[in-house]
Amino acid sequence: MKAHRLARVAEIVREVASQTILFEVRDPRVKSVTVTRAEVSADLQHAKVFVSVMGSPKEQDLCMHGLRHAAGFVQSKLASRLQTRFTPVIKFVLDQGVKKSIEMTRLINEALAQSAPAPEGQAPPAAEADATAGRDEGSGENVPEARTGD
Repeated sequence: MKAHRLARVAEIVREVASQTILFEVRDPRVKSVTVTRAEVSADLQHAKVFVSVMGSPKEQDLCMHGLRHAAGFVQSKLASRLQTRFTPVIKFVLDQGVKKSIEMTRLINEALAQSAPAPEGQAPPAAEADATAGRDEGSGENVPEARTGD
């Protein structure tokens, strides 16, 4: 089967699953779900819908159980939208990509914060005290210190 047709069907599966989960599934276990992508087999018989679920691992397991329970409902909505001989059987898969990317960003930011030098405009507190000692109090201007024997 042509790749562009599979891509179109996968996009329709993703779109229908996303809209159905967001607006029509009434299961209280299914919440904080984002449909990230969908993959369709070459014969259009099976579809994997990858979802990202926010929350604790227990909440994620509960949500995935609710999604597996609602898979037939989502499949019926997909059947009304697709005009193919077979409607793909939907299987929901927990996508760990979003969670891993957030963790990777956090680790990169930590590493950058530890390796970053102090900004140039800021001097250590002891150096600031030495710099302010050379000011002439009466004129309000900075008077450079006279150095002898350096």
